[in-house]
Amino acid sequence: MRVKDCWLATLAFLAFLSMASSSFSSEKPVPPPCRACSQLVGSFKAGLERTKRGHGGGDTAWEEEKLRSYKNSEVRLVEIQEKLCSDPEVVSKDHCHNLANEHEALLEDWFTHNQAKSPDLQSWLCIDQLAVCCPPNTYGADCQPCTDCSGNGKCKGAGTRKGNGKCKCDPGYAGPNCNECGSMHYESFRDEKKLLCTQCHVACGDGGCTGGGPKNCRKCKDGWSMDSEAGCVDINECLEQKRPNSCRPQQFCVNNEGSFSCLECDRSCDGCDGDGPDMCKKCADGFELRDGKCHVSSDSNSTVNQLGEESTHEEL
Repeated sequence: MRVKDCWLATLAFLAFLSMASSSFSSEKPVPPPCRACSQLVGSFKAGLERTKRGHGGGDTAWEEEKLRSYKNSEVRLVEIQEKLCSDPEVVSKDHCHNLANEHEALLEDWFTHNQAKSPDLQSWLCIDQLAVCCPPNTYGADCQPCTDCSGNGKCKGAGTRKGNGKCKCDPGYAGPNCNECGSMHYESFRDEKKLLCTQCHVACGDGGCTGGGPKNCRKCKDGWSMDSEAGCVDINECLEQKRPNSCRPQQFCVNNEGSFSCLECDRSCDGCDGDGPDMCKKCADGFELRDGKCHVSSDSNSTVNQLGEESTHEEL
């Protein structure tokens, strides 16, 4: 192989290794800007708590002065930075470290000069300085007020510079303000402040229900039928007229609410109506009916015993 060809092959192999290592990297995806900033702040605040020092003895003026000087000291800042972004809550530690390096001057400025007048680092850094987050219950580039979701949903983009401010309703709730019940739920309580939506009975199908229980279904789900008095009642698919050939010959049917399942017959059976050797329609080859159950036939037992005796004689 020529030197040029060998060099090209080496470069291609190195490129492959680089791609493979990036493909199998254990580092998690980079979080959105607001969450990334919030994680950095959370880690920095954990460092503040970790490096907080109490009084060692008497409450003297010397101790007070020593604590004041340490609170905003470079020594404490270095102690915080040593473990910054190492918290388990940080999703992407590499990205967190990069963010900390990028905004090291801002973190130092807040730590040294702004702790007293702006104690909320989250608000100072992520909202005021970097403009990647919004105050609670606001969203978007201009931090506009969120839609009122009536306590039954969340504003899309709340607290970030993203989203559209509309409601994402909790399960069971619907409407622009999540102040209505979803299609398969009914209103079980409402006053001026609270709405409670409860799931319809399992028997209810399309159209939902007007209240609790199977009597209030507007329509029955498959596997249920409407009864004039009881409402939606379970169909027993295991009745012969309801399930022609639903299960295989060596299976038996078990009725469930709204459905059925097929289970295997006992090995002693040739067809069955239920589980166990006493539920056989007839006994399988090698078995015989005794006392209402299919047992291994006496002929089969004799054959087994005879084979055992022959084997013993051969060994002798």
